[in-house]
Amino acid sequence: MKKRRKMKLTDNEKRDIVKLIEEGKSLPEKYRFLLFEDSRKVEVNWENKKQDLTSISLPFQIIEQVDEPRSEKIKQLQGSFDFATGRQTAGWTNKLIWGDNKFVVSSLLYGSTRKEIENEGGIKLIYIDPPFSVGQNYTIQVNVGDKDLYNKKPSVIENFAYRNTWNREGNSFLQMLYERVSLMRELLSNDGVLVLRIDHHWGHYVKAMLDEIFGLTNFRNEIFINRVKKNTQSNTRQMMLTTGVESLFVYSKSEDFEYLDTKFKLDEKKAGYWKGCDNSQGTRNPPERVINGKTFYPVPGRHFTYSQTRMEEMYKNGKLRINKNNKLDYWVEAKDEGQLDTNWTDIPGYAFSTKYPTENSEKLLTRVINSCSKENDLVCDFFNGSGTTPSVCEKLNRKWIASDIGKFSIHVTKKRMIQNQRELKKDGKNWRAFEILNLGKYQRQHYLNDGMIERDDVKRKVVENKEIGFRKLILDAYQAEPINEFKTLHGRKKDNFVSIGPVNHNVTRNQIEEIIDECVKNKITNVDVLGFEYEMGLFPSIQEEAKEKGIKLAYKQIPNEIFNEKAVKGGQVKFFDVAYIELKPNIKNKKISIELKDFAVFYNEDNFEVEDKLGKSGSKLIIESGKIIEISKDKNGIIKNKILTKNWYDWIDYWSVDFNFESKPEIIKFLNKEKEIEEMWTGNYVFENEWQSFRSKNNEKLELKSSEREVNQSKVKIAVKVVDIFGNDTMKIMDVKL
Repeated sequence: MKKRRKMKLTDNEKRDIVKLIEEGKSLPEKYRFLLFEDSRKVEVNWENKKQDLTSISLPFQIIEQVDEPRSEKIKQLQGSFDFATGRQTAGWTNKLIWGDNKFVVSSLLYGSTRKEIENEGGIKLIYIDPPFSVGQNYTIQVNVGDKDLYNKKPSVIENFAYRNTWNREGNSFLQMLYERVSLMRELLSNDGVLVLRIDHHWGHYVKAMLDEIFGLTNFRNEIFINRVKKNTQSNTRQMMLTTGVESLFVYSKSEDFEYLDTKFKLDEKKAGYWKGCDNSQGTRNPPERVINGKTFYPVPGRHFTYSQTRMEEMYKNGKLRINKNNKLDYWVEAKDEGQLDTNWTDIPGYAFSTKYPTENSEKLLTRVINSCSKENDLVCDFFNGSGTTPSVCEKLNRKWIASDIGKFSIHVTKKRMIQNQRELKKDGKNWRAFEILNLGKYQRQHYLNDGMIERDDVKRKVVENKEIGFRKLILDAYQAEPINEFKTLHGRKKDNFVSIGPVNHNVTRNQIEEIIDECVKNKITNVDVLGFEYEMGLFPSIQEEAKEKGIKLAYKQIPNEIFNEKAVKGGQVKFFDVAYIELKPNIKNKKISIELKDFAVFYNEDNFEVEDKLGKSGSKLIIESGKIIEISKDKNGIIKNKILTKNWYDWIDYWSVDFNFESKPEIIKFLNKEKEIEEMWTGNYVFENEWQSFRSKNNEKLELKSSEREVNQSKVKIAVKVVDIFGNDTMKIMDVKL
């Protein structure tokens, strides 16, 4: 209950208040500040604004752990590390979390991880770049297939990186930010700071919202950063200038915060150039220069101002560079340091090293992190995107937590962090291990149970009804109609029946066999099975069993986006087929390597959104029976089909090996009723990423055979994880006898 403020009201004010209450009318805004002492002095309102924040605490599932970069040499027995070449720094393990950041931040704030965070000194910096409310969906270009002998670029298909589900009116966008930023403020250490990136569309509203959450006195700066590399032509039709900047809003939790590094080095600049050429068309007086094996002659009217020896030294030190046109550019490093102000337009705001949309530049994050934290501080980014924040943290020796709701974001970041580890190891520097977490089944349990006790029959009935409603939500997302006349079949989509697997555990062989039996009994031949998780080793034997009985079963993965009701209503949730992996272990003298022999996917166009239309001429991409096909029409109207995924490995973006699966049990931590930390084995095991090969911007080649691993056991379980070009992962476990 809000306290009454001890103050004097005039008789007229008292009379007006009583009259308005008797008439059932609202009080004017001024009375809120006169009557209640804790009323906010600054506040922004929007339709259906809710100030109640979630306080749920869900345990994190450990999906995968990466302790050290792969080695091309024979990997020694687990636990034998080469300290001379750098290794994991003991203590804190960095965390990459897949899930809705509202639940992620709440679980960090109210769960067992909070104590672990406080032991590291608390969170000093939270940097977030939320998707702006501009009604635009963002895609990422995905390469399909290897480059051929003529160095032709791979074919490209677009995949959704994330969907902007916030309406253009902004109320849902502001509500989303309000809930999450309020929780983030509580998660910050007392001397911590939030840096939020926003553009001109909603920046003014977000500024007022941040004033409300943090308080006016804790506003530190609005910093202007580059939106584009250079100004483009203005939109003269709308009489608008090109937007050149975006804003960073900086808010501290208290007055204890201070900027740590307000100096910065100016970037090197091109000081001049010599218009030389690598042929004999220029004059030979004065003499030519030989730089890196290329002979350069000055063009008429110019000459080289430095000796051969001096120019060779300049080239070695990076002051002289041969550009793509075989010209010599002369660069100098600025010796002066600049003093930071709020104009940061001297560095790029965006980068495109990973091809991820709206990727923040490392130069920008380097400046943010250096100015707001020191080495070994804990830094967080809860709208992770392409992983720029954790990447820079790793290079600047900061601990980090990063999360994103998009699976593709987690996949891109994992590759980026492994590449960072490889580079640090190559340079003999230390790195930290990182683990990939999610809320997984615990989020689903919360969705259904909401803290209810199973022994309570009344509450259990409520849970059953919520499960029916959840099943209806899944069917809506799959664009199927619900049915009630079968035990194992829950819906129908065109000619296919739909069966939804359990919410809280794997789809098992017994459950699939029940589906098969019911299909045989009712002469049903086509069923789509939708599941969150599937029992290991289920495929492909169960598919063959169904096929022998005349039943075609298709297995689909229910995506985490199912919890985003706006995405469901917008028809934006996509279900992908479960894939199949074939492996070959190679064993020799107690050493083992794994060879990838096949990877089968069964995607169809129905599972992929294609917006392009052929029109009079052009092309579009479709997916049929696990093949990406380019359909093109020339100016004469002739249609041609070209299969882009010619080889099974064209579908693979990444694969990794755990040579001793089940050696690390998955232990979750949670708070009991006494608020004490308890540990429990889930019955599952953590995938330890010991070897990996993946495609990158600079290397599209995929290795299909791992390096060797020394093993001293007679029998081991080996797990292999494959991630396809859409970011969907499949894992296979096999027993190997040596």
